[in-house]
Amino acid sequence: MEKIASFTIDHLKLSSGIYVSRVDERDGVKITTFDLRITMPNREPVIDTPALHTIEHLGATFLRNSNKKDDIVYFGPMGCRTGCYLLVFGEKSSEDIYPLILELCDFIMEFEGEIPGAKPEECGNFSEQNLMMAKYYMAEYKKRLIENKSFEYNDCSLSKR
Repeated sequence: MEKIASFTIDHLKLSSGIYVSRVDERDGVKITTFDLRITMPNREPVIDTPALHTIEHLGATFLRNSNKKDDIVYFGPMGCRTGCYLLVFGEKSSEDIYPLILELCDFIMEFEGEIPGAKPEECGNFSEQNLMMAKYYMAEYKKRLIENKSFEYNDCSLSKR
């Protein structure tokens, strides 16, 4: 069985950042998948589930109401709980979405009130939310994005070992 591309990235070298994971095209429509790596895999604790769930709810709400809403295909958590995936229409670079991700961080860090979609009729696990920890993770992520601007996997490919 062929190894998928994301498993060829050396997660022991992967830092927090915004990475183009892949670009797919079908019937002339391109979709770019971004790896929004919030924590460093295998070197930091993973994002706790309630905080990641809150990031998902707030992130999806923000993105689908932003000035880029028509470009958004999907936003959701990674199974490994070190970040989120963002899928957008078109072939885009990490630099293209960098300002939007900084706005996303600000939105979550400044959010107050009832978390959108966190009612039993709206979510299959509505009560597992943690706004304060979501704010913490996004503040750390934004700080790292500004300091490091990690946009490419660079030396993270297993084939470059």
